[in-house]
Amino acid sequence: MPRIHVCSLARVEATAKATGADRLVTLLNPTTEAVRPRSIPPERHLFLGLSDILEPQEGLIFPEARHVRALVAFAREWDRRAPMIVHCFAGVSRSTAAAFIAVCALNEARDENEIARAMRAASPTATPNMRLVALADAELGRDGRMRRAIEAIGRGVDCDEGVPFALDLA
Repeated sequence: MPRIHVCSLARVEATAKATGADRLVTLLNPTTEAVRPRSIPPERHLFLGLSDILEPQEGLIFPEARHVRALVAFAREWDRRAPMIVHCFAGVSRSTAAAFIAVCALNEARDENEIARAMRAASPTATPNMRLVALADAELGRDGRMRRAIEAIGRGVDCDEGVPFALDLA
């Protein structure tokens, strides 16, 4: 079964080579340079320019519902024949939220708490951006279950770079 691999910007190329991924989601500030691995075609790369913030801040890009809708649509277009990579700068907050959102969107019957616990078991550093999770919870009609599941696993351990991990869809 294809998996969603989560990593930092620094590990994208190595993760693409190691996994054979053919789809990529990048969540970065619009001014941060990110190079798409050559093995991933441009049409299979979604760049979401947003900041890792929970409240609006001057000069930063506040995550909005349009970002979540784009992510969900991109995930649902995935043929799942090869893995997908989701990354942000450190591989801790935006990318872990996006991976959680994608798994919830692709498997509506899967329990949110089970997905969150699987993420925590795979990565002690995962700290999903709660703004993105709350937006997705509303977008996917999960009635607060996504938000509560992430709150239940708590904040990950502090780090400069997150522990890379993978989530299964089922």
